[in-house]
Amino acid sequence: MKFGIDRLLADKNLRKPLAGRRVALVAHPASLTENLVHSLDALAACPDIALTAAFGPQHGLKGDKQDNMVETPDEIDPAYGIPIFSLYGEVRRPTPAMMETADVFLFDLQDLGCRIYTFVTTLLYLLEAAAERGKAVWVLDRPNPAGRPVEGTLLLPGQESFVGAGPMPMRHGLTLGEMGRWFVDRFGLDVDYRVIGMEGWQPEAAPGCGWPESRIWINPSPNAANLNMARAYAGTVMLEGTTLSEGRGTTRPLEVLFGAPDVDAKAVRAEMQRLAPDWLVGCAIRECWFEPTFHKHARALCNGLMIHAEGRFYDHCAFRPWRLQALAFKAIRNLLPDYAIWRDFPYEYAFGRLAIDVINGGPALREWVDDRAALPGDLDTRAAADEARWIEQSRDFLLYT
Repeated sequence: MKFGIDRLLADKNLRKPLAGRRVALVAHPASLTENLVHSLDALAACPDIALTAAFGPQHGLKGDKQDNMVETPDEIDPAYGIPIFSLYGEVRRPTPAMMETADVFLFDLQDLGCRIYTFVTTLLYLLEAAAERGKAVWVLDRPNPAGRPVEGTLLLPGQESFVGAGPMPMRHGLTLGEMGRWFVDRFGLDVDYRVIGMEGWQPEAAPGCGWPESRIWINPSPNAANLNMARAYAGTVMLEGTTLSEGRGTTRPLEVLFGAPDVDAKAVRAEMQRLAPDWLVGCAIRECWFEPTFHKHARALCNGLMIHAEGRFYDHCAFRPWRLQALAFKAIRNLLPDYAIWRDFPYEYAFGRLAIDVINGGPALREWVDDRAALPGDLDTRAAADEARWIEQSRDFLLYT
């Protein structure tokens, strides 16, 4: 199979519309060709492409920035002498001056298929800026490693943020090329938009179920270390809005349901099993211990639960990471009613709201966790309705079957 960048490089006819136009690239460390050449280098080597600028999203073009709200400055590329603009520095929306450096913007980011992963919002902001300035945006499409499954409640009106571009669920089931089509329609954008689609991608084909076995995994961000993380992320990312460790500062970040020095993981798992055993299927869950070298609970021994959505333990259709993570929160609340689960700090430049509400696009999940009378079926009913609505709304924008 071929990703969008590989098809663009291989087919002169696809590149013809770029003749005589200035080209910019939006990229990160996983923006690689099938031969592991970075897209910036591959495009710069094309004699028929005039590369005039590059842009880096959150974590930077080099992917060296570790955490949320750690910004990257602009710089000049030492090899090509072109400006590299940061879309996670002084600004998150491209400025008019940035947009004037090119005529066509090639967007080549590997995504995780989760609304909160900020590359989704960066795409929307670029499309909006391109519509305002009369520029073109091409998405060089890449797989959604989480595949087509959809999960989570829809973001509520007024809850938009850098991790909430629009009314979509946490796990959206689209590629970024498909998401761009939805953005153009949803927000009525008058923009020259096209997708250089993948060739041979089968989003539900086992065993990758979204990620093709012919391609190796490269971290698109520092803590996206493997396919297991990508599958679990639509649930484990919610830990960023809590006092519980998500495993940052370890070798397996965002692959745990939680870690803490003062929570009994075995008891939490038993309570999860009692509450909603059908929410635990599709993966293996095991008790673990770890000591983060930095971030939450640094240098403290933490007890936690590790997720294995991989190998023979993984059932692509049954695994529901958002519900699984919600259930872990509910079990902790039941066992430790006064435990300070929710972290109160600015999250992704959304001030005045609890981080967990910013992450979920509204307070519904937090309120369900904190309501001792609320049952798993209550959250399931609400989420199922939103999921069905999203599947219907996004159906016309799918490019791959």
